[in-house]
Amino acid sequence: MNPLQKGDKKLLNAWAFYDWANSVYSLVIASAVFPLFYMALFTKEQSYIHVFGTDIKNSALISFVTAAAFLKVAFISPLLSGIADYVGNKKFFMKFFCYLGAFSCIGLYWFSLEHIYISLLLYFFGLIGFWGSLVFYNSYLPDIAFEEQQDAISAKGYSLGYIGSVILLIVNLVMILTAPDAEKIMQMRYSFVMVGIWWIIFSQYTYYYLPKGNRTSEHKVTRAILFNGFKELKKVWISLEENTRLKKYLISFFVYSMAVQTVMLVATYFGEQEIEWESAGAATTGLISCILLIQLVAVLGAYATSKASEKYGNIPVLIFINSIWIFLCVAAYFIKLPLHFYIMAGLVGLVMGGIQSLSRSTYSKLLPETKDTASFFSFYDVSEKVGIVIGMIIYGVIDQITGSPRFAIVFLALFFIIGVVLLRKIPRK
Repeated sequence: MNPLQKGDKKLLNAWAFYDWANSVYSLVIASAVFPLFYMALFTKEQSYIHVFGTDIKNSALISFVTAAAFLKVAFISPLLSGIADYVGNKKFFMKFFCYLGAFSCIGLYWFSLEHIYISLLLYFFGLIGFWGSLVFYNSYLPDIAFEEQQDAISAKGYSLGYIGSVILLIVNLVMILTAPDAEKIMQMRYSFVMVGIWWIIFSQYTYYYLPKGNRTSEHKVTRAILFNGFKELKKVWISLEENTRLKKYLISFFVYSMAVQTVMLVATYFGEQEIEWESAGAATTGLISCILLIQLVAVLGAYATSKASEKYGNIPVLIFINSIWIFLCVAAYFIKLPLHFYIMAGLVGLVMGGIQSLSRSTYSKLLPETKDTASFFSFYDVSEKVGIVIGMIIYGVIDQITGSPRFAIVFLALFFIIGVVLLRKIPRK
């Protein structure tokens, strides 16, 4: 088949379809089914496991492993970005990380406490595969779409990812809820296999049409190219000295995003441990329903935030949203009933979608006049990942010491308070 030309509709749709393929990981594995499965392996009376030479609380352990995976992602992302710009067969690298993540998801079928080390390694590689493939996937956008096409096709990819992941999650939810209690765990294991197979099968459409890369095969990956991503990050850091508004905004974003991402990653674990569900089945239904509720409401939150920012400005709206987050973190300490958790999920969805969309657009507006936007967004992305590492470690340590995630959630309110203070210090001009 002759390579499709840049801007070709079939090529654009094939690129966007990868979101349909891989987004099932972020919803089913990272947010919904795997957290429920993992916590179900423990009993309420026995929530600690002896691993790495000490007794660690179950939710603290998964927080530490998640932090380690994101630390790895934060380190390899600049390396991969450097390769992506120069390598002749960028599709090979994208496939490698895709299959690493997909087969790791399939491997989670055998996740067990008896083989905890290999089990955690599969979870670790699943996260690495997902985020590693995204580096190359995103780097294709300027290769396959003209500038005036990029916003629309990027939004289409996001929409496809949302629809596909929700469809599979609903299928998994039906599988789990209709099974007898003794078989629910097995249905969850089947869900992990379905994620891996879905990811592999639907990505083939993308790979069929995507070109190998934007350079010829004679470009070799040298040491200089390998570390080019880190050099670009250093340039961005130096340039921030001349842009006070952008620097102060990035620092505030780093602080409050740390808390936002941590809450998103641990919400299901918190709900499973701390909410007084009527039964295990009610907990499964309630928690997955809450995840779906958050997904739906987040879209509304992003839209409402966009309208509010047009009227009041980005920074004032971000200050307001951070203030709501402070209230939610404090309120989380007191909630116990499922109804309270549903209400909390709806509010979290509103401010989650709002703060994520507005944070990225605010950053984009504050960028200096430059053609090198990729380096600035790479810096933004790495900042977010490092923030996740710190947030998950803090959450895990407090959970481990106190034995309750309630204290950890309340502590995260401190980062939103600091975020508000820092946002207020950003000069208007």
